[in-house]
Amino acid sequence: MKPLIVEHIVKQYGEKTAVNGISFEVDRGEIYGLLGANGAGKTTTMRMVLGLIYPDEGRILYDGKTYTKQQLKTLGYLPEERGLYAKVKVGEQLIYLARLRGMSRRDAEDSLRKWLERLEVPEHYDKRVEELSKGNQQKIQFIASVIHKPNIIIMDEAFSGLDPVNAELLKSVVKELRDQGATILFSTHRMEHVEELCRNITILHRSRPVISGSLKSIKSQFPRERVILAVNGEVRGLEQLPGVAGCTRREDGSYEIRIADAAAGGGILRHSMAQAEVTRFEIMEPTLNEIFIKTVGERHE
Repeated sequence: MKPLIVEHIVKQYGEKTAVNGISFEVDRGEIYGLLGANGAGKTTTMRMVLGLIYPDEGRILYDGKTYTKQQLKTLGYLPEERGLYAKVKVGEQLIYLARLRGMSRRDAEDSLRKWLERLEVPEHYDKRVEELSKGNQQKIQFIASVIHKPNIIIMDEAFSGLDPVNAELLKSVVKELRDQGATILFSTHRMEHVEELCRNITILHRSRPVISGSLKSIKSQFPRERVILAVNGEVRGLEQLPGVAGCTRREDGSYEIRIADAAAGGGILRHSMAQAEVTRFEIMEPTLNEIFIKTVGERHE
């Protein structure tokens, strides 16, 4: 039995349907991507998984069981909005939050010290949250979501406010949690993070799932429409080749060629090799960002 199973959940507020028939399963040691534009139903879905609100139809199972208050000890939540007390010291409130989840003071203290070291902010133990930068506040809020060693972690825009160095640090920590067996539901607008971290995803649009499955299988359903070509020199006449829809020269000197289908690639390569030394030739698979725009954009009125 998988740790988290969501089965055909529906949530309505009056005449508005916030979530309409969403289903997915998340395994141990998996980061599952939940994507969608603003208002698509992501936050409502996560709140139902957390037990903050209940579905009107369908069900959510945790290791095969329905929600109880005891499940709170096994759940961790990193919200998009800052949720910590600005004027309370970091150590004081994180230990308090851990004890609410059933930890002893000693275990909470040990866990907090470990996490502060891991995220390279041990000096912030006695600081008030309002004294910290936005990025360090995000680190502290992340610690609040995992200090009690939850089995299931819900992360909403986990890397918000982080510079590239600290985003990489937090990504490595999330991967460690995955490798240790955590079940992670991950929502973000940063598609490159989803491609790096997630094996399976669901894309929501206006409360409904429009794409669901493994990232690999989803990408295979969309055509390859770009070629990246790098040469020592210049290649003329690319725009006139069969199957080529357009060509632009990029800042690094390479060519980005739009194609009607992947079969055009062979002709492009032969044409290029006849004029210059080819140092890179790649028929690019669609990015998740391109898939998202095609899927959601085509349905947007």
